[in-house]
Amino acid sequence: MYSMTVTPKFGDIDGLGHVNNTVMPGWFEQARNPIYRYFNPEFKFDNWNLILARYEVDFVAQLYFDQDVEIRTFISKIGRSSFEVHQEAWQGEKLCTKGRTVLVHFDFNEQRSVAIPDDIRVTMAEHLVSGEN
Repeated sequence: MYSMTVTPKFGDIDGLGHVNNTVMPGWFEQARNPIYRYFNPEFKFDNWNLILARYEVDFVAQLYFDQDVEIRTFISKIGRSSFEVHQEAWQGEKLCTKGRTVLVHFDFNEQRSVAIPDDIRVTMAEHLVSGEN
């Protein structure tokens, strides 16, 4: 599991006083950076090789301005060329948001998916967690 702490900023809050639902996909994306580095260690876009195929977010409880948020990131499934990432946002001891993202290892020159290399697959397996909260 990877963990990242986010401090909500004033602009993340909506008129109801909680973190706006449009903020979560950005926080989840930022928390996936360690996983992106499996495929692109130098984090350069000229040889980028991942595409986002799907994401979903479930809002379980409200997140508020006055507390940090912990984003937990796991690999939940590894396929031939795609993989699934499960993420959770916790505030205090409470699960507030959970999400699932499917990413595809992709060759932009050939415009097709390609198999995940074995060395990356081994690294990903170290963070594989089955099931979700």
